[in-house]
Amino acid sequence: MKKGFTYVLCGALLCTMAACSSSNDETNDEPCELTVSTFQLSEDIVQSDIIKPFEEKYNCTIKTDLGNAADRYTKLESNPESGIDVIELNQSTAAKGYASGLFEKVDASKIENLDQLITPAKKMQAESGYGPAIVIQSVGIIYDKDAIGFEITSWDDLWKAELAGKVAIPDLATTFGPSIVHIASDHKNVDIKSDNGKAAFEALEELKPNVFKTYNKSSELVNLFANGEVAVAVVGDFAVPNIKKAAPQVTYMVPESGTYANFNTVDVVASSKHKDIAYAYINWRISAELQNVSSKSLNEGPTNANVKLSDEEAANMTYGAVADKAKAIDYSFVNPLLPEWTDQWNRILNR
Repeated sequence: MKKGFTYVLCGALLCTMAACSSSNDETNDEPCELTVSTFQLSEDIVQSDIIKPFEEKYNCTIKTDLGNAADRYTKLESNPESGIDVIELNQSTAAKGYASGLFEKVDASKIENLDQLITPAKKMQAESGYGPAIVIQSVGIIYDKDAIGFEITSWDDLWKAELAGKVAIPDLATTFGPSIVHIASDHKNVDIKSDNGKAAFEALEELKPNVFKTYNKSSELVNLFANGEVAVAVVGDFAVPNIKKAAPQVTYMVPESGTYANFNTVDVVASSKHKDIAYAYINWRISAELQNVSSKSLNEGPTNANVKLSDEEAANMTYGAVADKAKAIDYSFVNPLLPEWTDQWNRILNR
């Protein structure tokens, strides 16, 4: 994932369950503390736009501690009683916590802003029963029209013979790697859950002649396009601005058929002793009040449907019609298959 860090919210006094209001609209008369593990990103902006307003509203003292998502999850897994109350993770890592019982299914009646989520985020939360999405990203196609001689309009175009040796795709181990497997299954018109990805890997075998590189970091694409080594790439929307700086001639598009989303989620840790205020934090993270600010200052796709962005503000985000058509990946299905998929992926694309 592109982000990962931990907030440890500290104060001189611990709040009791009685002291921390269960209402999302009420402030606390007594100071309280909550421990939140979250992503590393623009700490000064996070402090001013997310943390400080919550401190003031709920009378909680907040202190930050940084770390990446994988390390934070591993730390919690090894010590579930570490005192972490709320954790923000990428979707695939959060699914590991669901499977292992580290997080609890949420009481939807305590999170009034759930009703304001965009359609794919609302569907994902309802199906899992766990915490909601706080950020949405998605994958699209960036390409140099002059270099390939035609416009790309669909995912199926990636398989065109004219693109031999000109395409870069994210490696399976990256954020959007599993999206490529789903896109390949769609190319075969097969529901990926019906065959556990068999048709997808047949399609990837067919795609191989076109693949110049499977990349591990989107930053690699900057040089690949600037040097003319690739003319087409599948990439997350967040990486587009940097690529366009190096190669202004490229075009970014999302097929009309839709795309696959990556969500960052926020969950209550099962061992939390401060669950009432944890719910208040979750409600704050998905509120239109916050996301109208944070989506712009952090350049993150909002998951609250009431957030209003201009075309310029939303240019490199999953927003509006693109967000409405974005499909969530079921990582409770994907994660158990990853060892097998990784073996097939490496034999086909990385040998």
